[in-house]
Amino acid sequence: MPGPKAGSLLVASVLLTDGIFNQSVVLILDSDADGALGVILNEISQTPLDAVLPDWLPVVSEPKYLFHGGPVSPNGAICLASVADPKEEPPGWRRMFERVGLLHLDTPVEIVRGAYRDLRIFAGYAGWSPGQLEEEIAEGTWHVLAATYSDVFSARPLNLWRTVLRRQPDELSYFSTWTEDPELN
Repeated sequence: MPGPKAGSLLVASVLLTDGIFNQSVVLILDSDADGALGVILNEISQTPLDAVLPDWLPVVSEPKYLFHGGPVSPNGAICLASVADPKEEPPGWRRMFERVGLLHLDTPVEIVRGAYRDLRIFAGYAGWSPGQLEEEIAEGTWHVLAATYSDVFSARPLNLWRTVLRRQPDELSYFSTWTEDPELN
């Protein structure tokens, strides 16, 4: 099984019951010898986006929420964006995979308007120390899968865990119907 790399998804297995990452889908932003970091794609923050970044509300994609990216640095923000014109690389944007990249939130909103097809902002991130994520994967806590554009900018992010599992070509797809009540499985 390939290890996680930037652009990979970590999909929580049914074994993960820590209360923080239950049924989480995490997009890996960076993974190397120093550890890994990513953002949870399917959890909405309790803080409204317009309460912290009101100027960005008109340019983010539907649903227009601030997403909870993870438990580390919850007062910081990470922005994922997709350029409108794939031949251009606007200021403040760095490609990750396909048309998805990181956008620096110091970029003036006037420059952002019209330059991006989709944009989503995450408060905080998920992080792992060196070797920690690899250990969790070996224990069966996470499934490493390929990310798609629609995973990152899903219009129905709360259903993402089931959606990603359902499209898998192997027995992983069975877990898309998982419930926490064992008698219903």
